[in-house]
Amino acid sequence: MSKTINSKLILGTVQMGLAYGINNTIGKISLENSHDILEYAFDNGIKILDSAEAYGSAHQIIGSFHKKNKKKIFEVITKLPHKFDDAINDKVSSYLIDLNITQLHALLFHSFSSYKENINSFKVLTDLKANGKIKYIGVSVYTNEEIEAVLLNDEVDMIQLPFNLFDNLNLRRDVLRKAKSKGKIVHTRSALLQGLFFKDISSNNITIKSLNKELLQLSNIIKKRKVSIVKLALNYCLEQKTIDNVLIGVDSKKQLEDNLRVVGQRLETSIVDDINNIKITNSNLLNPSLWN
Repeated sequence: MSKTINSKLILGTVQMGLAYGINNTIGKISLENSHDILEYAFDNGIKILDSAEAYGSAHQIIGSFHKKNKKKIFEVITKLPHKFDDAINDKVSSYLIDLNITQLHALLFHSFSSYKENINSFKVLTDLKANGKIKYIGVSVYTNEEIEAVLLNDEVDMIQLPFNLFDNLNLRRDVLRKAKSKGKIVHTRSALLQGLFFKDISSNNITIKSLNKELLQLSNIIKKRKVSIVKLALNYCLEQKTIDNVLIGVDSKKQLEDNLRVVGQRLETSIVDDINNIKITNSNLLNPSLWN
């Protein structure tokens, strides 16, 4: 396990503030267990957290960890709610207080629609950046069309987009290259597609049934190549040169330990080719916000 490789990971905190994820059977993580996860992450090279106002008590959980561990302060990315008034200065001040930090690593619009509706807020954001309250301005996006539109704005430093074994280079190669050519910081999320890859493919879940062919294709790759889904999913994302950081979420410290154990184990080119041959025709199936 290499701390250098681990530093490319961002730890998501939604599970610390909410019961979240299609494969989540334990609900919201307790305060004590959240602190254990955060400490293990920090000690093993993960230095950036991803959070949001919409993630329940996640900000407060992170802040309580910082208060207790003054030498283990994370850089924190957070997001404005999908809909908000124009008091961004007040929001950022409250975020910094809740998180117990002096600067946000990045402040993101939580959706492309929120970004478009509040495009006039950029002067406030650039002022906050100039004053050192936030380091980067970003947008969380889903589709290639949204990415293309955001890339036109030179004041956007960072984009966060989905990327995984299904939402793969087949779909994202060109926009990832374009984002890097524009000098954008690229963060990806949904590496494990909210745990969908772990679900029983015989499940009656409507999303799983809709993706049954592709899940079977993935299952066959795993059996043929004798590789674990975690190793495959994480390293497929981490090995992309056009991706700066990869966001993952966990339900427990053990799950984080298991994830970090396989990080950095290189994938054979032929395995990557197999993954790139998986092509999802209905991209809506890759958007958890549209799942029933």
